[in-house]
Amino acid sequence: MTSLLLQITTTPADTTVALAEGAEGATSAVSLLDLAMAGGWAMIPLALLSLAAVYIFFERYLTLKKAAKNPEGFNDRIKSMVLAGDINGAKMLCAQTNTPVARMLAKGISRIGNPLKNIETSIENVGKIEISKLERNLASLATIAGAAPMLGFLGTVTGMIQAFIAIAQAEGTISPKLLSGGIYEAMVTTATGLIIGLPAYVGYNYLITKTDNIVHGMEYSAIEFIDLLQEPQL
Repeated sequence: MTSLLLQITTTPADTTVALAEGAEGATSAVSLLDLAMAGGWAMIPLALLSLAAVYIFFERYLTLKKAAKNPEGFNDRIKSMVLAGDINGAKMLCAQTNTPVARMLAKGISRIGNPLKNIETSIENVGKIEISKLERNLASLATIAGAAPMLGFLGTVTGMIQAFIAIAQAEGTISPKLLSGGIYEAMVTTATGLIIGLPAYVGYNYLITKTDNIVHGMEYSAIEFIDLLQEPQL
């Protein structure tokens, strides 16, 4: 009976010690910096890819935002000036407007008096140049979106190889710490690659959508201008 009472009285103390040990283990969590350092060589190119992705996205976003801002009623003012015969005024208005649509229409206005086919061709040529400017570096962003996860997976594979080499070279009983430590360090690069690749992929599609909207506006303005030149008043 006495031994039973001793067991009962000592059980709470043992539980308290176990809880304290568990709490101490919980507080020793691995920081993000430690995880990044544990990722190995693959973390360096992944960091460079992340910086490149951020730069390309914001640079393209600001460029496309600026390209989409045509002055209110710009097309209507160009139409009125051309119908009124104020060609110089229309050219000046286009020169003061720094957008792809304005540069396209400026080329078409400068060709007024030539055959309609030549005017249309000159507008299309300028449009192709402007579209290539809008799409600049978008392919690089798409490449980063696809390459970052694959590079992270490559880092994981090489890390796993190193971990199993260390396990094979270990003498005696293999500790669970050695096994789990090598595996989680190797998985860091895969997680990092996905963290970089997913936002880059979403950003790429967002920029492509904005580019398509601008291109559609350019096509609409070009068609409207060609139709204007075919009106009987001219």
